[in-house]
Amino acid sequence: MAGETYTFDSFECAAHKLAPSCEHCKVRILGHGLEAGDGRFFCCDHCAEKAGVKGLRDRV
Repeated sequence: MAGETYTFDSFECAAHKLAPSCEHCKVRILGHGLEAGDGRFFCCDHCAEKAGVKGLRDRV
């Protein structure tokens, strides 16, 4: 990530170090998430809207 190499002994440690966090609720985003296009990440459409981002939609 960003030219760095890491070694972890558990998935949880890797997620804590490398997974992006939702800008609104701060939960770690694993797998599915939303990016506003300006580098802002959200776990769901609800959090994006609460942060004032419009036009993002979760896929069902």
